[in-house]
Amino acid sequence: MWLITDATTLEGSAVDIAIEDGTISRIENAGSIDSSAAPEDRRYDANGRLVTPTLIEPHIHLDATLTAGEPSWNESGTLAEGIGIWGDRKETLEAADVKDRAERAIEWMAANGITRVRTHADTTEESLTGVRALLELREDVSDLVDLQVVAFPQDGIFTDDSHEDLLRESLEMGADLVGAIPHNEHTREDGVASVELAMDLAERYDRPVDMHIDETDDPGSRFTEVLASESIKRGVGDRVTASHTTAMHSYSNAYAAKVISLLAESGASVITNPPDNAVLQGRYDDYPRRRGHTRIDELHEAGVTVGLGHDSVMDPWYHYGCGDQLDAAFILLHYAHMSGRNDVGPLWEMLTTANAEVFGVDDYGLSVGADGSLVVYDAPDSFNALRTRAPRTLVLKDGREIARTEPAKTRVVRDGDSENGTEHDIDFHR
Repeated sequence: MWLITDATTLEGSAVDIAIEDGTISRIENAGSIDSSAAPEDRRYDANGRLVTPTLIEPHIHLDATLTAGEPSWNESGTLAEGIGIWGDRKETLEAADVKDRAERAIEWMAANGITRVRTHADTTEESLTGVRALLELREDVSDLVDLQVVAFPQDGIFTDDSHEDLLRESLEMGADLVGAIPHNEHTREDGVASVELAMDLAERYDRPVDMHIDETDDPGSRFTEVLASESIKRGVGDRVTASHTTAMHSYSNAYAAKVISLLAESGASVITNPPDNAVLQGRYDDYPRRRGHTRIDELHEAGVTVGLGHDSVMDPWYHYGCGDQLDAAFILLHYAHMSGRNDVGPLWEMLTTANAEVFGVDDYGLSVGADGSLVVYDAPDSFNALRTRAPRTLVLKDGREIARTEPAKTRVVRDGDSENGTEHDIDFHR
């Protein structure tokens, strides 16, 4: 049994939380549960800190993670150059290297409170080394995260005669989801065909779908409508995710309204990836430069579930990152104009319940009977946790401790040096 006492929820309530057999068994007002109910080494006094269900990373590329600068840096910052650099790097992929890099990134994410991860694995690499490595790693890292692997044809399905067979082989090997990238096909017709093929394969193999789609500034890239339409016709929208959809930023308002309406009708989800979207989009603009991300506010208004991913951690498309979802949310609040006080709730909803819906989690949340996977932040509330990207002081997965952080103390010296002046500890919370 684990007992977390005096924790603050996203709604601002002070609670004690008991976890037994990997499940939340009790949630009471702070001070209501006798601390002796849990062993001493499984009692944690949150001291008013924020607690949430553990975070979810719904979109990342673990086969490419930690390869920034190999064999070169993406100096133009474009999606195209990133794909080219990765094309060179993946020719030398080795399973041990993929596993090592991916496992290090997963440990970073776990320390940051993430216990569920959806990774895309490139199926256009002819040996499928990355796919095999990540499928093998799926079990190896199950103590830290639940890992989903998307069979993702990075270079397109119809751009080479072998790519369709490699995609099918990846699904036969056990990939969890079907991917596609229609805007990277040679023609509009091939892009539409790639959406239809991916949906066919999803039905045949009984897998959900997660496509990179319309990840471009080009307002003529219009494959999200195809995906939404196919989802409606097949009645499978609750198993479909449209990742990126950044071209929606450049659509006319009339056309964007149509696409958003189709998405809402279909029940498909959208994932926005602020770190990569912020640096990759608008690269062909002079001034003014487009922000190049999807229409989150309008999607929310239409009732579309919008998840929030990081996308890359130190790879050819994004050189920065440490596997922290709060970094992704912090970037988003700036360039999506979600900086108002009333935006704090929707941002945390994207980080928690929306991402859980995208991932397909049934027992997620902070309620009795839910999965006993929780994270405590070194912050008194949701606003300050996001503002400071607060350290995760405790992370539990299924009622087991998987990470703990002791935040650094900061001391300020006034009126002199450390020998002659006065000094005192400070914190960064108001």
